[in-house]
Formats: sequence, C-alpha cells, structure tokens
Amino acid sequence: MSTHIGATKGTIAPTVWLPGDPLRAKRIAEKFLTNVIQYNDWRNMFGYTGWTPTGQRVSVQGSGMGMPSLGIYVHELVHEFDVKTIIRLGTAGGLQKDMHTGDIVIAQCASSNAGTNTRRFRGMQFAPPADPTLLMEAWTLAVEKLEIPIRVGGVVSTEIFYNDVDMDEWKLWASYGVLAIDMETSELYTLGARQDHGFQALSILTVSDVLPTGEELSAHDRERTFMDMVRIALQLT
Repeated sequence: MSTHIGATKGTIAPTVWLPGDPLRAKRIAEKFLTNVIQYNDWRNMFGYTGWTPTGQRVSVQGSGMGMPSLGIYVHELVHEFDVKTIIRLGTAGGLQKDMHTGDIVIAQCASSNAGTNTRRFRGMQFAPPADPTLLMEAWTLAVEKLEIPIRVGGVVSTEIFYNDVDMDEWKLWASYGVLAIDMETSELYTLGARQDHGFQALSILTVSDVLPTGEELSAHDRERTFMDMVRIALQLT
C-alpha cells in the first residue's frame, strides 16, 4: 500500500486509465472490463483492475481534480506499483471557434499557468509533450480503425477553474492555436517527461464546452461521447 492508494503489489496493472472522476472510473470498469476487482476506495478515489475484451489486463483509477491531486496518484502508481503506461481520459473546454462539444482532442503537448511548474523549473517555462509512440498509435487507431474524428495539438492546464481574476485569459492561449483547456494534462506530461520515472503518458480529452461559442454538452451527451475516448484507449492497451 502507498500513502493514498490502498492496494497491494500486483493488484494494479502496468497500464492505467486515469479519469478524474472516481465514479467515472467505476462506470468504465463496469462497462468495458470483465472479472473486475476493486483495489482502492481510500478517500473514495476508486480504483479497479479487470480484463479488456481482447484479454489485456488494465486498471482504471480516479485522480481527482487539478494537477496536485493527479500528481499524487501518478507518483504513487509509478513508484509504488510499477505502472508503465498512464492514459488520462478527461474533459476539457474547447478554445477554437470551429470546435464543437463531443470533439476528441489528443494532447500533443501541454502548457500551463500553474505555479507548480514555475517552482519546479525555477521560473523557466516547460511545455511537456505526450509520449510520441502512444500519440501516433492513438491517432492511427482513432482515424483509420475506429473512424473517430479527432484533433491533435496543444492544450493548456489551468489551476483555477473559476477564474474571476482574468476571465479572458483563455483568449491568449486560443490566439496561439491551443485547442483546449483542462486542469491536469500538464502535470501528467511533466511527470512522464522526467527520465527516471520511466512511464509513457497520453491525454485523451472530450470537449465538454466551447468557450468562444458557449456550446455545452448535456449530462447525457457527456457520458455518450466520453465512451469514444475509452474505445481509443482499449485499442492502445
């Protein structure tokens, strides 16, 4: 067991899908995996391990909201449970006018406005990339095999959800071609980029709202389109 994950060695698979919402982790495990065991319920941050339809063993772990929370779970998954691949399955706000809710974004790299990386890199800027092998495989599988339209490009991770200081900050990122804004990808990619961590990282995001147009997904549509990300992850596992 680690500090925040009440699992024993061997109960977590080398590949982990990482939604933020622990209840979404539960739904994914129930819908897509068989012979499922629950290995974690500490802090209600549920974690499950099961088998895909093609016979691959995979785990689904909630990570909570924001980069600090994700960073805790990623660190423990990698260092305490020898996880080798982490695929974030999350939602994001679209930043480009031609985007629509339900669009799938695969993050090529992730900028951030967080103080975490400012401190980590001593005031310098770092935009960590996705694992290139996973990125190329995801694109190929989504477009050629599953026929799921996707967009590949930069995203930005923010540490403020309700930004009442600069409500138009997103427009700056949008003007530089950033596709979407979330709260976790930058930390996942930063940890994955560190050479001694030794794991592959990829972030697949569903656009839940579009900031320039105000378009938003209903709760029903969020669930339906979220499953497209899982279909891609299944093929990568």
